[in-house]
Amino acid sequence: MEANIMLSYNTLREAEAVADAVSPDNVKVPEGLSVKTTRRGKKVFTNIECESKLQTFVATIDDLLSAVSVAERALWAIKA
Repeated sequence: MEANIMLSYNTLREAEAVADAVSPDNVKVPEGLSVKTTRRGKKVFTNIECESKLQTFVATIDDLLSAVSVAERALWAIKA
């Protein structure tokens, strides 16, 4: 299974902050799972590949989106 997620931001700084916040997920993953996040301009791309259970795949996507949500809320709080 594979998912490619692209998120667009208004500024380069926002994209950098979100990519940096979720990049540690690139390192600590179980065998059979790959999560790679990169930033290109104002866009953040995450590729998830899973060779195990559907539950693991869905949980990984959920974890990623939760981490993104926390990073975005922190950015918006700083702006306020």
